[in-house]
Amino acid sequence: MRPSAPGTTHTPRGPAAADAGRPPAGRRAPSGPRVEWLLTGLTLTSIFLAWWAIARYRVVSELFVPHPAAVWEAFTDVLLEGYRGTTLLRHLADSLYRVIAGFLLAVVTAVPIGLLIGASPKARAILDPLIEFYRPLPPLAYYTLLVIWLGIENASKIALLYLAAFPPLSVAAMAGVRGVGQERIQGAQSLGASRWQVFRHVIFPSCLPDIFTGMRVSVGFTYTTLVAAEMVAATSGVGWMVLDASKFLR
Repeated sequence: MRPSAPGTTHTPRGPAAADAGRPPAGRRAPSGPRVEWLLTGLTLTSIFLAWWAIARYRVVSELFVPHPAAVWEAFTDVLLEGYRGTTLLRHLADSLYRVIAGFLLAVVTAVPIGLLIGASPKARAILDPLIEFYRPLPPLAYYTLLVIWLGIENASKIALLYLAAFPPLSVAAMAGVRGVGQERIQGAQSLGASRWQVFRHVIFPSCLPDIFTGMRVSVGFTYTTLVAAEMVAATSGVGWMVLDASKFLR
């Protein structure tokens, strides 16, 4: 091998180049997921210890920050004996039913409507103003009307959760369609793809990341709205339990 000319550097190639990018044998690069799990565990442990210390040394009145043991005892009591004649599992089942029903109804309607709005200027002109009008409104602002129209049973709550979950899903689907590159659509059309084939093989797969992001946001809106709705008008569910127990400081 010829010596390198003065003033030049020799770049290793082949196995030598691969070995150059590796950490030394005595030191391992920290594993990303392990570090994240460790930090999460340390955070939760620190919060629990701070809670225990505040309750143990009476930094705050026990009425506002009860001891962890007292909280666990109350939880096991509700789990085994129920609350106001109804088991905890029944309350959880009622809440989950309302969340799942409202969310699924929103998925099967908001996603197609959002795709239609994103693909059709006429549909956007008709439907988008309606969605944008009620999207900023707090769901509880029109919950009273739903209770008057549908009663205090599950129908009004599912309708409220549906209306709360609808805008994030439709907006996400619409944004996904409008974000598809025109070069991809034109490339498929130049290969002889029909409008349905372009939608099925190009537009819809490209929209899936935005749709899944909208679903995550929508689930959060649905759950927070559920608790508030059950606090306003309900006879079962987690939100009703929280409100009823707070009246008796339980």
